[in-house]
Amino acid sequence: MTTKRKEGEMITNQLGKTDLFITPVGFGAWAIGGAGWEFGWGEQDDKVSVNAIHRALELGINWIDTAAVYGMGHSEEVVAFALRTWRGPRPYVFTKCGLRWDEQGYIHRSLNAGSIRRECEDSLRRLKVDVIDLYQIHWPTEDLEEGWSAMAQLQKEGKVRWIGVSNFNVDELRRAQAIAPITSLQPPYSLIRREVEQEILPYCRANEIGVIVYSPMASGLLTGAMTRKRAAALPDSDWRSRDVEFKEPALSKNLALVERLREVGERRGRAPGQIAIAWALRNPTVTGAIVGARDAKQVEGNVGAANLYLADEEIAKIEGRNSYQPELVMAV
Repeated sequence: MTTKRKEGEMITNQLGKTDLFITPVGFGAWAIGGAGWEFGWGEQDDKVSVNAIHRALELGINWIDTAAVYGMGHSEEVVAFALRTWRGPRPYVFTKCGLRWDEQGYIHRSLNAGSIRRECEDSLRRLKVDVIDLYQIHWPTEDLEEGWSAMAQLQKEGKVRWIGVSNFNVDELRRAQAIAPITSLQPPYSLIRREVEQEILPYCRANEIGVIVYSPMASGLLTGAMTRKRAAALPDSDWRSRDVEFKEPALSKNLALVERLREVGERRGRAPGQIAIAWALRNPTVTGAIVGARDAKQVEGNVGAANLYLADEEIAKIEGRNSYQPELVMAV
């Protein structure tokens, strides 16, 4: 992974083998899709969302990650409006396909070639762009080969610049690689979800596949703002109200982890969420982290993680190790 540094600007890392150099932190547009669908985050004011995107761009973030399914197309429309009213350099726009919805907002997976092509056309229309910078399969299905072949064809036609995948395991990555090169993988990765360290990240590193991780703050659990009271009061329109990590017995364990993040953060003058993001970024295989935000204040509280480097002793403290021991993850 090649890193570029410019005086006075945020560093950028090369995404896989592409010509895309992305900032360590990207703007995640899942939550700004709003309510009304199976995995919504509750009600959201579009004006506040646009301000959040503009603030992220002002602070140097140069990529936005969204998906057709977020808000059933609404997130892409909000991103498009934000970019139309933005006067600075255009950021990269990444989006995803493969999740379809019904009238009630329930989601199903489809990698049918015709479905993917329709999704791409719809995303181009909603985003108001001629080409998508990175187009990604959101979740794998049995039709992986058909779906990935369709993605490769869209790239050949110039509708998308680069193609990637999300939530794939090593076997699925190999199956896709046999058809066309994978630009990047988007897996979940945080202090409470470390499974990818065992096989997936080493595979990506060995094959020069870029990695942009999602939910480094575990969907808000590790920000320092989540409490037992707040978790219990999450509305039905917020998918987290049904997530086991926000309920006991997992919740107490997760909040104890936040206290370790808080202790390290206080010594550095940083919020727990920044420490959680920096922990994910410390892995040399990780190109960037998707960090969601619902307002400008959240953006301001998170973007500092892009230039935050944790000492080995701090990592040991965060992970609950009594003393520093070299991490296997750093040797992949």
